[in-house]
Amino acid sequence: MKLTAWTFSVALPICLIGGVGHAYQEAPMLAEQVAAGVLPPVGERLPEEPRVIQTYGSIGQYGGTWRRAFSGPSDRWGPTKLMEERVVETVMDSDQNVSLVPGWVGAYEVNDDASEYTFTIRKGLKWSDGEPVTTRDVRFWYEDVFLNEELMPSISALYTSGGEPMTLSFIDEYSFVVTFKDPYPLFLTLLAKESTGRPGLDRPGFIEPFHYLKDYHTAYADSAALQAVIDRFGVKAWTDLWDSRGQIQAWWFNPDMPVLTAWRAEIPPPADTVVMVRNPYYYGVDEAGNQLPYIDRITHRIFQNNESLNLMIIQGEIDLQNRHLRVADFTLFKENEERGGYAVDLWTEAMTWTLMPNLNVADAMLRSLFEDRRFREALNIAIDRETINVLAFSGLGEPRQASPISGSPFYSEELEQMWTGYDAGRADALLDAIGLSERDGDGFRLRPDGDRLSIVIETRWDTQSETLELVRSYWKDVGVEAIIRILDRTLVQQRIDTHEFEMVLDAFDRSSIITADPVRFLGKGGFAQGYFQWWNTGGAGGIEPSPDHPIREVWAAWESAQSAPTLEAANDFARDMVAVHAEHGWHIGIVGETPSVFVRKEAVMNFPVGFVNDDALRGIGLAYPQQIYFAQ
Repeated sequence: MKLTAWTFSVALPICLIGGVGHAYQEAPMLAEQVAAGVLPPVGERLPEEPRVIQTYGSIGQYGGTWRRAFSGPSDRWGPTKLMEERVVETVMDSDQNVSLVPGWVGAYEVNDDASEYTFTIRKGLKWSDGEPVTTRDVRFWYEDVFLNEELMPSISALYTSGGEPMTLSFIDEYSFVVTFKDPYPLFLTLLAKESTGRPGLDRPGFIEPFHYLKDYHTAYADSAALQAVIDRFGVKAWTDLWDSRGQIQAWWFNPDMPVLTAWRAEIPPPADTVVMVRNPYYYGVDEAGNQLPYIDRITHRIFQNNESLNLMIIQGEIDLQNRHLRVADFTLFKENEERGGYAVDLWTEAMTWTLMPNLNVADAMLRSLFEDRRFREALNIAIDRETINVLAFSGLGEPRQASPISGSPFYSEELEQMWTGYDAGRADALLDAIGLSERDGDGFRLRPDGDRLSIVIETRWDTQSETLELVRSYWKDVGVEAIIRILDRTLVQQRIDTHEFEMVLDAFDRSSIITADPVRFLGKGGFAQGYFQWWNTGGAGGIEPSPDHPIREVWAAWESAQSAPTLEAANDFARDMVAVHAEHGWHIGIVGETPSVFVRKEAVMNFPVGFVNDDALRGIGLAYPQQIYFAQ
């Protein structure tokens, strides 16, 4: 599935969002609370200049409950992407052109060399409990979270320029300044992906509710009271209250946690049905001045496996869902549209299903093979991607290498097609030339140490078992044994983080606007996890690569992009990063650019079709769920 070429722009140096007047409307459920004296009038709950969120179709109607499914407490990504609020946010139009607009800030200014960014919070913005939002909340995040070594032991290299971390200063209760040592024209692009404020601390949110969280931080809390909370939740330290599973800082688990989002938690995990309810202080309105969101509640009903999820869909029990839906089930969904009262809508996945050899694997002999370009080429060309596309993806994907998707400003035809042609004969010859010509009685090649050449492939994606079985068959034909292990997501992630795996199958995503989240190309989560940790922490962790290792060329290109004099120059350096990948071929991409399947009940309105589904663009969040509604 090829996309038309699309563009990406950042408004510089200033971007303002105005209000729509003061005749605001609100949901009936909130009007009832106003009448009862529980809530102030809607005009007092909104900021002076609310954010105007464009509707994808028509002005909506209030009410209803959006029914979707989730796989359990760890499945926070689905709900999170429905309700993120970032400093700046991505917008895509019908031609797939992408631009950035302010989120909870009302305006931003950038100096001439893009080394200083001034942000102004919307005056009158409030947390979901009605407390005002000010720079005290940003200062708390910066001084007490971002710079706190107990919460964040190291500062990500993504928030540095010229080798030094960003600094924040505060003008008044609404304005703050982010300063870099050198120019950083990509900073706004990064904010649109990274400033999610999601559960956990690995993605800085730039703001935390000081009035609430100060009671759970050692710098402010009474020590006895804080210890009582630690004991109540059965954790070891106060910092455990703040991670992605923390019972305090993570909104997903804590209904009392104040948020800026359109909905907030009402019934948290581990309930079988998790419920989110509208935030009465949400700062967004539609073009007609109706406070968003349109939908009252979102429910997330737990499911055990894909078969049970598919049954829920076919029985009409899901209103709008993409998460956990498999492209292999596309035909099943289409055949049951009338029965389930839904339509199948398609976006395009900005990813490629990819096998990632671990350059940091502990097995020295296997590590030397993974570092051999000839070995990587052999494993690639031994796979018949066309057949896998037909058998495992119903012919709906594209055989390709892990690379930016077509249409992306960073697309490389050279990298996309690298080693994707099926040539088992050449693969055999390459493996022989490496010195792997000896075989055992079962036809598998022997390593120089005499052991069978076996590669353990780990994955959390049980949906890709057919793909892996086909890969195993193709590699067996050239004498390489593949041992497949489908494991729990948490365990796989743990083994990736500690770079203990040999090879992992995962979605090589973040392949649209790669400058918004370059970590796949920098080595995180796959082929060079240990190296990435070393670079990302300034040498405080991970594994240092040799001085001449080509991964350093990738990092050098990104560091140049971070401090480039202009956005255009930064994008050119990012393309250089892609070119290094095209030279060395560290991945084994299989099939990508598959349709992203959404099941949508016929009453669900304002859902755009034909968008790009990518983590870097925040997935379904790109559709702005706040403006989706039910036709009554």
